[in-house]
Amino acid sequence: MHFTLAAAETLVVDALTRNRVDEANARSVARALVAAEAAGQGGHGLRRVEAYAKQAKAGKVDGFARPQLERPFPAVVRIDACHGYAYPAFDLAAAALPEIVLQQGIALAAVHRSHHAGVLALTVERFAEMGLVALMVANATASMAAWGGRKPVFGTNPIAFAVPIPGADPLVIDLALSRVARGKVMAARQKGVAIPADWAFDRNGEPTTDAVAALEGTMAPSGEAKGAALAMMVEFLAGALAGANFSFESSSLFDDKGSAPGLGQMLVVINPGATGGKGVADRVAMLGGEISSDPGVRLPGRRGQTARRQALEHGIDVEDEVIAAILAL
Repeated sequence: MHFTLAAAETLVVDALTRNRVDEANARSVARALVAAEAAGQGGHGLRRVEAYAKQAKAGKVDGFARPQLERPFPAVVRIDACHGYAYPAFDLAAAALPEIVLQQGIALAAVHRSHHAGVLALTVERFAEMGLVALMVANATASMAAWGGRKPVFGTNPIAFAVPIPGADPLVIDLALSRVARGKVMAARQKGVAIPADWAFDRNGEPTTDAVAALEGTMAPSGEAKGAALAMMVEFLAGALAGANFSFESSSLFDDKGSAPGLGQMLVVINPGATGGKGVADRVAMLGGEISSDPGVRLPGRRGQTARRQALEHGIDVEDEVIAAILAL
């Protein structure tokens, strides 16, 4: 089915508010999920609505939560998502951090008792559009083993980075530390299609093309041992240092069973002028120009930015079964 972005957001808001989510939280979630869909990240888009709504109805996520912010140090804020959705906590960070960054040169936000972080690119890009540099990490429900193991201990644990480029869209890097985001495997399961053999392992540690077996097993880390090591780093930053659950302590983001996931995210925002001086913008532009001067290279983030612009003008197409599941809630 074809939707304008506004109509898609209304669809999501209506579904969530029918399932114990208040209007403000529903709108924050809807903006994030529709933006993910528009950017071509369907695994973090409208396919999540059914699970999000069922979790709110069951009380696994608090659809009426209001994130709480405290500032224990001049450049640090702690945000308690209060077992609600992550996106209202990110909205709070986006409102609070820019002023702190202008005062201190740098700001750090640690989010705990949180939920699915979605497409991190959409959060860090908000700061780059203000002329700031942003780095973000998030943990997720355990789905990846330490290198050489079979027991899920890390999440796919994405890392995202955004930097403003004068006269151009920001450069945005967003990557899961598994070979692919787990949402892509979930989407394959929902569609009943096979996955590539290098995406995941089954319970016995063997490569699998079966999406169901993959979700019961572990995700393959990107870069093998290096990806697993980076996932461990994220676990310390977004879990231990943020005061959140570790991935292996968290409940599933795909069903309404168990307790709240209690995940964590950490966001570092930098005023580039505070570290690089007045000429930093020109230096950033120079590097971006040098990279993109190679005809075979496209700066990270451009595909999603182009897709979102096209979606804003032309709307988005969403699979019929996804819409049917949302309407049936």
